[in-house]
Amino acid sequence: MVEEAQVHGDPSIDDVLARFDTDASGIIPALQAVQERLGYLSPESFGKVAGHFNVPESAVYGVATFYAQFHLTRQGRHRVRVCRGTACHVRGSARILSTVEKRLGIRPGETTPDYAFTLERVACFGSCALAPVVVVDDKVHGRMTVSKALKLIEGLR
Repeated sequence: MVEEAQVHGDPSIDDVLARFDTDASGIIPALQAVQERLGYLSPESFGKVAGHFNVPESAVYGVATFYAQFHLTRQGRHRVRVCRGTACHVRGSARILSTVEKRLGIRPGETTPDYAFTLERVACFGSCALAPVVVVDDKVHGRMTVSKALKLIEGLR
């Protein structure tokens, strides 16, 4: 995914921004590309993106904080998302989420100290027939149980 040096900002993101015209309509795709490079949007990236598009840094920050796809803190190598929609709730996702929280030692929205996992609670994935659902690194795991969730997490360590 992201090399350690990139996460700490050593390489420049200028090469990423060079792929985009300076028209402000490219801000979202540019933020996506920067996040892909760094793993998140660093504080320094807002100034670089703002400068490239000749817009205020606050405008770039506003876009980044409006959309849930953008992360302002470093994320874990593995992104674990537990659905808490109605179908998943009825089928036990609260217990799954609670168990994963305890196993990882973090709450939703947090990342483990070793940057191995980021845990998220999601309102609904739209995969209700597979409830309860856990998505890890964009792979859907349906009909999840507490024991399956623990096995999944341990398999990623």
